[in-house]
Amino acid sequence: MRSLVLGGARSGKSAHAEGLVPEDGAVVYVATARRDPSDAEWNERIAQHVARRPSSWRTVEAPDAEALRRVLAEAGGGEHVLVDDLATWMTGVLDDAGAWDRDPAALAVVARHCDALVSAVAGCAGRVVLVSAEVGLGVVPGTRSGRLFRDELGSLNARLAAVCDEVLLLVAGCPLRVR
Repeated sequence: MRSLVLGGARSGKSAHAEGLVPEDGAVVYVATARRDPSDAEWNERIAQHVARRPSSWRTVEAPDAEALRRVLAEAGGGEHVLVDDLATWMTGVLDDAGAWDRDPAALAVVARHCDALVSAVAGCAGRVVLVSAEVGLGVVPGTRSGRLFRDELGSLNARLAAVCDEVLLLVAGCPLRVR
């Protein structure tokens, strides 16, 4: 079973996704955020996510493209993999590739990482729950980098939805089944 949980900022998508996996089962929580020692507010957000996870869950920090792909490839049939979230993962992929200026070679690197992620999700033996920001409901971003992020994450979300068994959209804490 593969689930994609989408939503806007503070929509409740992470908490809802956490409820889709058992508190006491074999859960691998894949954290994609990159820690920044100089950003206290960001670190507090990470701490809040950590605090609400059951202690029985195994946390793997996978802030880069290859680490996330490896976790999905190594997951066993009895494991539940919860990935939170793909927006921060995409930011890291764009950063690492140097793609913010839309260099074609850098965008090709991003595309390869997205292809590998979609394949890894489709081939994962365990239960997968993916969390991602729904970026298609707002205005067109006013910056080139904002538009790039929206385009790349929106495309990735659509591709992942195609390989997932269910797609949920969280609006104001309320889950809506898309598929």
